[in-house]
Amino acid sequence: MQSFKKNIGQFCDSLKVEKDVSLHTLRAYTGDLEEFLMFVQKKPASITNIDIRDFLASLHHRKLKKSSISRKLATIRSFFKYLHREGTVKKNPAKLVSSPRVQKALPRFLTVDEAFALMESPKGDTFQAARDKAILELLYSSGLRVSELSTLDINDFDIKDYLVRVKGKGKKERIIPVGEKAVEAIKTYLPERVLLKKKSQALFLNNRGGRLTQRSVRRIVEKYSRMIALAGHLSPHALRHTFATHLLHG
Repeated sequence: MQSFKKNIGQFCDSLKVEKDVSLHTLRAYTGDLEEFLMFVQKKPASITNIDIRDFLASLHHRKLKKSSISRKLATIRSFFKYLHREGTVKKNPAKLVSSPRVQKALPRFLTVDEAFALMESPKGDTFQAARDKAILELLYSSGLRVSELSTLDINDFDIKDYLVRVKGKGKKERIIPVGEKAVEAIKTYLPERVLLKKKSQALFLNNRGGRLTQRSVRRIVEKYSRMIALAGHLSPHALRHTFATHLLHG
């Protein structure tokens, strides 16, 4: 089995050079492959897809999570892809082995009381508080994506008719109605924004007058969710899901 271990070492060396993989990741790959080696007790060239399926079945019987099994299979696939490229094996036996389906967790959404508390959490008369409240109200009342919100310009907003023009995926534009509270929050924010005396067309600005990034929007949502002690991580996408859920239930 020394040749197998040598192959593992060469595989990890190639990842380090070609993809600058971290030491932590390399150790995880090495552990996965050595575990597989101990199970099959064969040279790489003689391993079949049946061997790999048997290995996955053994992991399943040990009650490993599907996500962990999928990760180990991904490592094995990459390993044999490398060996095939190097000519060590004639074909990749892992290519036809499917990953176990990982059940996705249902998206987090807020109750009506939680949503109300979140909307009221930005306090004070500062630029930052006015901006953050406008962002939270807009995400909640319109179901916008973070990418859509961060690209909004001032002229995208029709305050009179409670509408916003959004540039979505594929640069497609659509008009979305905005809730009354979101419009009121925008009206409160705009005079504060003017005080920055910046010529940017972006609706939401950072403290230096530049366009607010998607990362900054996420941080704002996380900041106020911690402030009201919401259980679990709250992302802007959760507000989008909350919008859809509350809309569905009236």
